[in-house]
Amino acid sequence: MPELPEVETVKRGLAKSWIGRTITGVELRRDNLRFPFPKDFDIDLVDQKITDVRRRAKYLLIDLENGSVLLSHLGMSGRWTLDASDSSGKHDHVVLHLDDETMSVYADPRRFGVLDLYDGKSHKLLDHLGPEPLENWTGQMLFDTISGRKAAIKTLILDQKIVVGVGNIYACEALNRVGISPLRKGDEVGLEDCKKLVAQIRETLQDAIAAGGSTLKDFAAADGALGYFPHQFKVYDKEGQECSCGTSIERIVQTGRSTFWCPSCQQ
Repeated sequence: MPELPEVETVKRGLAKSWIGRTITGVELRRDNLRFPFPKDFDIDLVDQKITDVRRRAKYLLIDLENGSVLLSHLGMSGRWTLDASDSSGKHDHVVLHLDDETMSVYADPRRFGVLDLYDGKSHKLLDHLGPEPLENWTGQMLFDTISGRKAAIKTLILDQKIVVGVGNIYACEALNRVGISPLRKGDEVGLEDCKKLVAQIRETLQDAIAAGGSTLKDFAAADGALGYFPHQFKVYDKEGQECSCGTSIERIVQTGRSTFWCPSCQQ
């Protein structure tokens, strides 16, 4: 699933192409993705000027001139293609026609993505979300949130109510970079370690954004570019390979997700 760096990469691509453009037509090739499209979804988008493209957690938020917001989540395999020359693909489900005579196509083979239109004030998928890791999130905030928690720190930083968008890859990498075991319980992570972890999560995410995110299977930016952050992986998907310290990298499963870590470097 695309995480914060991948969604941020897509957001930046869409912003360059979409801001200032007016939607002149919408084609819906099916009635739903993960959820049904709202009533008159295609009609309500037509003649709306796009004023901004934002990101909240893993959601793309496209602001329209009338104050409404087009919400998009890429799910497991969703992808927006800009300036598309063709929209006849088997998994091309939504087509936006713009006033510069280009079209943008949303394709989603697994159909776990979301497209919705709301008034910009409140949305059930957004209202519960925690702080953005690249904004005003601090080590003190993390410490206050996980103090007394018995869950593993890896599990806690994947909780979208604690912090949004970190994702499995970046949680593994940040914990390795800062030397914290993914098995350590929340109430065993002190304030100073929380400060170091928050700083390292931020740095890891920024490095990934600079590299265009991580392409493992399906992800590509809106312009088709792949994400090259996997070249910087220290532990993720490296089970059995040697860590820089010489210890073999291990894989364990936490809450159904693979965790890669070095038992020597991470305590």
